[in-house]
Amino acid sequence: MKSFNAIPFPAPLRDVRLVTPASAAELAARREREIEKAAYERGRRDGESALSEQLLQQRTELLSLHQGVVESLRAALPRVTDAAEKALIELAMEAAKKVVADTPISAPTVEAIVREALKQIEDNAEASIHLNPDDLALLRKHKSPILQGTPESGPLRFLASSEVTRGGCTIQTRFGLLDARRETKIEQLRQSLAA
Repeated sequence: MKSFNAIPFPAPLRDVRLVTPASAAELAARREREIEKAAYERGRRDGESALSEQLLQQRTELLSLHQGVVESLRAALPRVTDAAEKALIELAMEAAKKVVADTPISAPTVEAIVREALKQIEDNAEASIHLNPDDLALLRKHKSPILQGTPESGPLRFLASSEVTRGGCTIQTRFGLLDARRETKIEQLRQSLAA
């Protein structure tokens, strides 16, 4: 009595193995490895996809940050320029004050200041020239010819005034007051630089 049935095949079978209990464990391990491999591949694809999305999001954030920084710099540049310009003007003014303050005051210096101021008066009207008392005393001590007047000007009257600082003068005519004090000239210079 036969305990098996014959199965006819149209072509000969190749690579056929008999499954044994040990082979079933091997087959299960192989399936488990294939499942793990598929899960690994899925995880890798999901990770790459998540990483790609994260990189895209970070790139967008960086571009936005970059644009914000550029806009902030554009907005700040005029303020920085103005502040630097003002600081340079102040520095130039302080340097000018220092140079002027360190310039010794002599009779020829006071004469030159008065002559320069007289050039700004358009007519030959009588003028009262107000000088610092020390400057006026210096001119008198050196018997300065300016005290007698100049050919270009009308009669000059020299007066001491404590309101006038050393190295400057004011000239009063019937048409108005000419302020040629050092501090006034420095302020005019500041305004012209700031304009």
